Amino acid sequence: MTLAGIELRYLIDHISKQVQDYYVSNIYGITKDSILFKLHHTEKTDLFMMVSTSGIWLTTVKIDQIEPNKLLKRLRSDLLRLKLKKIEQIGAERIAYFIFEGFGKEFVLVGEFFGDGNILLCNKEMKILALQHSIDVRHRKLTVGLDYAQPPNKGIDIFNISELDFEELKTIDLTGGKWFGRTLGLPKKYVEGIFEIAQVDSKKVGNQLNLDEINRIYKTAKKIVSDVISGNHEAIIVRNEKVEVFPVKLGQLKGEITKVNSFIEGLDTVFTQSLIEKGKNIQSSDSNKKIKELETQISEQKRAIELVKERSKNITNVANSMFVMISSGILSIADKSSQEFLKNQNAKLITEKGISLIEIGDEKIKINPHSSLQSIASILFDEAKKQSRAISSIENILLKTEKKLQKLQNKTESKKEQFTVSEIRKKNWYERYRWFFTSDGMLAIGGRDAASNSAVVRKHLGKDDKIFHGDIFGSPFFILKDAQNASNTTMNEVAHATVCFSRAWREGMYGLSAFWVNPEQVKKSAPSGQFLPKGSFTIEGQRNFIKAANLRLAVGIIPQGEDDFALTCGPPDTIKKNSLCYAIIEPHGIEMVEAAKKIRLEFLKLNEVAKKISIDDFVRVLPAGKSQIKDIGIGGLQKGDFIDDELD
Repeated sequence: MTLAGIELRYLIDHISKQVQDYYVSNIYGITKDSILFKLHHTEKTDLFMMVSTSGIWLTTVKIDQIEPNKLLKRLRSDLLRLKLKKIEQIGAERIAYFIFEGFGKEFVLVGEFFGDGNILLCNKEMKILALQHSIDVRHRKLTVGLDYAQPPNKGIDIFNISELDFEELKTIDLTGGKWFGRTLGLPKKYVEGIFEIAQVDSKKVGNQLNLDEINRIYKTAKKIVSDVISGNHEAIIVRNEKVEVFPVKLGQLKGEITKVNSFIEGLDTVFTQSLIEKGKNIQSSDSNKKIKELETQISEQKRAIELVKERSKNITNVANSMFVMISSGILSIADKSSQEFLKNQNAKLITEKGISLIEIGDEKIKINPHSSLQSIASILFDEAKKQSRAISSIENILLKTEKKLQKLQNKTESKKEQFTVSEIRKKNWYERYRWFFTSDGMLAIGGRDAASNSAVVRKHLGKDDKIFHGDIFGSPFFILKDAQNASNTTMNEVAHATVCFSRAWREGMYGLSAFWVNPEQVKKSAPSGQFLPKGSFTIEGQRNFIKAANLRLAVGIIPQGEDDFALTCGPPDTIKKNSLCYAIIEPHGIEMVEAAKKIRLEFLKLNEVAKKISIDDFVRVLPAGKSQIKDIGIGGLQKGDFIDDELD
């Protein structure tokens, strides 16, 4: 299915509200014409936005790459870490501008959702930097280096229709449905639905429509357009010869109808399923070709067996006829009377280059015409046996081919099942930050950067908490929630994490301490006449220092509820205790991404749950800087156990 212009308007309005203040944290190429943007916000849940030549939608699933996307490298180079400033539709066209800005740069991603569709990357002056495919037609040309040119406007602005726009309908000799679709740019499903609701025959010629009919068409169209773009939806998926999503019901629809919670959810279901099917077909396309080749071989081998069986049977029948000849008084194959017997068995005596042969079907068998009929029969019986042995040989080859086919079919099905589609889990609020549960089950959260450092303190510091900071410039703030009765073990663990996630890790600075204070000692504004950088606060009063015994952390998969798991990093003892599997790390060694890949690979050997966790999540939990893996093991919890995360 393709999007209508009015559907695109709703999607842009809806998505624009949700992506405000989000920036691009990653970009994935799904197909050659589908790109998935991971959008991150320091205080809100990550969003995943699909931009495809079919349309745009927010998705709840992550699909493995199906085929290469030639725009991916360029998009990552230019758009990563940039904020998605706004999304806008170009008039009533099925064209969207995604405007990204940051670090003094601005780019426009153009999505064209008509015809074959197109995705283009432009600079702020709308010069094309990269595009999915070039276009050179009469009214416009699109290629790298040229300015982006929109298609020419045509028809009436669907968002601002008036009764006057329908005056032309009275005079035309086109059917009302054709005029409506061409003039207002609506797809067939909307045209037919609007005419059906208005109770007007869409095949009736325009100049034969009366004023009441035209008025009903106008009012129905006006309401449908208003309902679609305003979100006044009762969204459904309709499955018949094709699968489509409708934001509103358009007349009496045929097929299997399924209600969905929202239009955007329906799009996610239908478009994602289409991508998945494409992925499975691509995954198995080479195997399918080999399967067809083997099936052809099997068919030919079976046909060969039947042919040889028939040939052996015919030769045997001719051999038996020799004895009938003898009983009839015929003593020689050269006798004219013998030819009638041979003819009855579809055989005949022939001579080629002076050699006598009995021709049976397409088989020619050499004989001595002066030999007795018994001798000739013996030769024919030997030939029939030889043909039978050939049958056995072909059957053995057939059996091997059939086994090969079965193995390939099983492998192909298995390959389809291995195609990974993972649901994007809804994360707990604290997963936006650094976090872990202490050995006593208490929650500790910390900042990742200046923005989240500020958010941790300003949004989540409560009167019963303790707040920690490393005794070093470049340290996060960590908060221990509900810490009135915190044990020394818990306090030491939070102090340890605070030091490890500071600059000390990157520079390998051992022997440092962290301090903790009470919430009332933290001042969120600078003293008069002074300035505080973002993510910084003033601490007043006594500081309570705790020394970090070492620089050592553990990465672990933590159960978060039934069939829900999260990846975290924190002090080794508590992570080992609360995880399914863990990896102990220390400073120095390999870069973050390489360390993340290695840990994930080891986790996959220990627990299948690791399949559901992306490499991005592994990178995200690691401390900034290089790390070396010291140990990998099974944690203290098993699948089905989980930590109580019912926290405000």
